[in-house]
Amino acid sequence: MPGAQSPRDRFADVESVARMLGIDGAGVRALLAEGHIRGVRIASDHAWRVDLVSVEDYLDDQAENERRVALWQQSQTASFPELWGRGNVRHPD
Repeated sequence: MPGAQSPRDRFADVESVARMLGIDGAGVRALLAEGHIRGVRIASDHAWRVDLVSVEDYLDDQAENERRVALWQQSQTASFPELWGRGNVRHPD
């Protein structure tokens, strides 16, 4: 397959992912259990190997959720004049 990654480039151990995300190993295992990120268990030592693409996807999803929350909060504090462009503006830029 062209462009295929080797397993060493595609997967990382739990502790490496924990350092990347700034959480502990239990937090990474919780993300795996909840299905937020994907991983596989290696039969030889039963340790998790985390799919790095799923970590990127998870971070992208988290950033998008934060963007939407910020927009929602911003829309809740806007006044009608700010929205329609007439009258007194409570929060000028």
